[in-house]
Amino acid sequence: MIPVTKPYLPDREKLNKYLDGIYERQWLTNNGPLVQELTRRLEEYLRVDNLLLVSNGTLALQIAYRALGIADSNRYSTPEAITTPFTFIATASSLKWEGVQPVFADIDPESWCLNPVEIEAAITPNTRAIVPVHVFGNACDVEAIDSIAARHSLKVVYDASHAFGVRFKQQSLLSYGDAATLSFHATKLFHTIEGGAIVFKHKEDLERAKKLINFGITGPERIEELGINAKMNEFQAAMGLCLLDEIEANLHARAAVKARYDECLPSSLQRQKRHAEASVNHAYMPVVFESETQALAVKKRLSEFGITARRYFYPSLDQVNLGISSEKSMCVSRDIASRILCLPVYAELSELDQKSIVNMILNGLGL
Repeated sequence: MIPVTKPYLPDREKLNKYLDGIYERQWLTNNGPLVQELTRRLEEYLRVDNLLLVSNGTLALQIAYRALGIADSNRYSTPEAITTPFTFIATASSLKWEGVQPVFADIDPESWCLNPVEIEAAITPNTRAIVPVHVFGNACDVEAIDSIAARHSLKVVYDASHAFGVRFKQQSLLSYGDAATLSFHATKLFHTIEGGAIVFKHKEDLERAKKLINFGITGPERIEELGINAKMNEFQAAMGLCLLDEIEANLHARAAVKARYDECLPSSLQRQKRHAEASVNHAYMPVVFESETQALAVKKRLSEFGITARRYFYPSLDQVNLGISSEKSMCVSRDIASRILCLPVYAELSELDQKSIVNMILNGLGL
């Protein structure tokens, strides 16, 4: 069995040392020393300020909306946020959970990120924010998006769940927008089993978010915000600290896997056009086939031999009937979503297994 991804597990002895410390201190949560250490180390590694660790990537989005006032509503209108239909469901559902209506704008056919022209056309008097996604770690047109937001006085929250460590013009991609959120789910390039983080542009937003993730409690007998429990615990942080020590080896191994795919797969399979001024973290290996029929046939053939490929992201969210569907068809998103497959990528994927994957794809294409 070859899965589409496999969680990276660090050196067991190193992890045990962190766990021994947790047992000795008996401090399991509530901003423990390992959470504090991981916060410092991630800020240093990612070259960002105002980073807040949380319990998962979905709550990272929801806390960001709250901290920035995007979820504030009045009795006359429902706040709206423009986002992409070509993403994981949590990008849109997190908005709905906070009482914000997702309004979809279509994607660029080459980068698969939100098309700035489509964003501007979707703005209404109720628009409070733009929530773009750095899809598969590919940098959005951040300069165009931030410019649109400035002209219309909108907040920007980048869903950067795939963009761990990505740099743009020699600085962290996470430094763009009013906030950028990360997912540290087990399937991600960097993970804490479950977990996430928010990087805020302004320290005052970070300070408000710190209250929000701890029920709004600011003292033994003081509650200042309508908060929730979104804290990261010490066991999650221990895993993250171990993985951070080995992140370069993980990145190097994934880069080798990606290079072998690029060398062996035919040019007829469309690749994502990467932003020329952004780095690549090799978190995913998406390819787009000539037709949905072809993509499904290849997926079926791979499955017959125990190889998992996933249709990230299918269906296009404008087709999902959960109160987030769009009256306007997102034609580009629907087209890409129908023809895409993400191929297996993880550090331990062997050359032999990868050769089998490539051969199955070539056979499925009749090559």
